[in-house]
Amino acid sequence: MEARLLPCGERALLVEVADLDGVLALQAAVTARVELAAAGSVAPRAWADILDIVPAARTLLLAFGSTSSLSELRRDVALLAEDVVVGVAVSADEGHIVTIPVIYDGPDLDEVAERTGLSREQVVAAHTGATWRVAFGGFAPGFAYLAEGDERLDVPRRAEPRTKVPVGAVGLAGAFSGIYPRSSPGGWQLIGHTDEVLWDEYRDPPALLRPGWSVRFEVAS
Repeated sequence: MEARLLPCGERALLVEVADLDGVLALQAAVTARVELAAAGSVAPRAWADILDIVPAARTLLLAFGSTSSLSELRRDVALLAEDVVVGVAVSADEGHIVTIPVIYDGPDLDEVAERTGLSREQVVAAHTGATWRVAFGGFAPGFAYLAEGDERLDVPRRAEPRTKVPVGAVGLAGAFSGIYPRSSPGGWQLIGHTDEVLWDEYRDPPALLRPGWSVRFEVAS
C-alpha cells in the first residue's frame, strides 16, 4: 500500500494513505504490532513506544512517548504499510458492540427513501440490519463516523445545511452514519434520534464510541 509519512511535531507521525480502507487496514496492522510489543513478543521493542493511534478519513496519526525511537518507527511503519493488503476485510472489535436505540422520525427519512429507492420501512431495516464500524472520530467531541453499513444507504449531504441540528440526531452522509453528540449546525440527512449520551466528560472514557468498535442500531421500544 502506498503511504506518505509526515512528521507531526517532535513525537508524532502522520501517515497519509489513499482512502479509508487503507486507514482501517493500516490501523489494524499497527495496533497488532503495538499489542505484541507491549507483551514483549515482537522485535523491535520500539513499537511499544507508540502511545496513541488516531485514525481519520485518509490519515493515521501515531503519537510516541519519546523521540528516541522516531526514526526507527518511521522506517518500520513505512515497511509495514508496504505489506498491508488493502481490500482484505478488517474485522471490527467484536468484543465492544454498542447498541443504540433509535426513534426513526427524522425529517429527512422520506428524502432518503426517495433517493435510495427504498420505502421508509426498508431504510430503517437497512440501518438496523448492518453492523457498523466506528472508523474515526471528528467534527465534535464524541462524534463518530460509522462505516461499513448497508451500501444502499449511501446518500449525499443536504444541499443546504441546517443551522441547528438537535442533540442525538441520527444521520447519513455518503457511506457514513453518525449521531450528533450536541446541538450544532450540520448537513447530514437526518433519519431519527436517540437518547443515548455520546459524550460525557464525567465518564471514563468520555466518548461512548471508540475507533474499531462495532455499533448496532435498533428500533427504540
